[in-house]
Amino acid sequence: MTGVLVTGGTGKTGSELVRLLRGDGVAVRVASRNPPAGDPDAVRFDWADPATHPAALRGVDRIFLVPPVNAVDPLPLVEPFLAQAQRLGVRRVVLLGSAIVLPNAPGALEMAAQVQARPGWVVLRASGFMQNFLSPHPVGERIRRHGEIRTAAEDGRVGWIDARDIAAAASALLAEPGVEFADQHDYLLTGPKALSYRDAASIITAHTGRPVRVVSIGADEQAAGYRAAGLPAAFAAALAAVEDGIRTGREDRVSTAVLTLTGRPPRTFAEFVQEHALEWTDDGMLER
Repeated sequence: MTGVLVTGGTGKTGSELVRLLRGDGVAVRVASRNPPAGDPDAVRFDWADPATHPAALRGVDRIFLVPPVNAVDPLPLVEPFLAQAQRLGVRRVVLLGSAIVLPNAPGALEMAAQVQARPGWVVLRASGFMQNFLSPHPVGERIRRHGEIRTAAEDGRVGWIDARDIAAAASALLAEPGVEFADQHDYLLTGPKALSYRDAASIITAHTGRPVRVVSIGADEQAAGYRAAGLPAAFAAALAAVEDGIRTGREDRVSTAVLTLTGRPPRTFAEFVQEHALEWTDDGMLER
């Protein structure tokens, strides 16, 4: 099979990427810990189980790589996979990285550097996902249940991006293996405007009629909240520390990479909210 392996193929970005690629007639292998039963080109894939990796890699020449989630240091699990992909002659790897770097996580930076060092391999450094404001993400779940956002970021801003725009950017790089974008190995992906949590809460309130307030808390309290939501302690602490960087303006960035790669601007947060308005209304809660 000459085509694209999509790891995390049933996730927010991966599932949309699969839809886009198959819509363009590209052969896609969906890799997931729980592959869809009705998809003949789906395989079981688990970062913690290297025995699942060879079947996923067999015959593909392009890979969309989603690292292990909730991991402060993904490199020990990903590095052998990347080495195997290189030995098999994979021509393009598109790594879904993050523009928001976890503190004390050099492994993530090393992983990105290894990808960038290979000809034709690319890193997409995505900003915060707009989908974080939807359930079951802890931020979205708290909005749904309590009408509030608890944050240590104060008025710091993030260039929130819709996962569908990340998928569209990845599709542009993966649909045709020979396409080059000035041989660039790194793209910062953001939405069209950086917003604070207060900005986001105001937009949700304006477009849904559901009042959403912002409650300022400390980083320790935020970490405790993430742990209570089921995140591993080390990852919860790292996420809470990220908010201190947001507070100081570290993530207040906007790029034009989505437009460069796809030919259209990224969705605005207001457009995202309008599309998902029922997620925050009483009707939406009752449906759950």
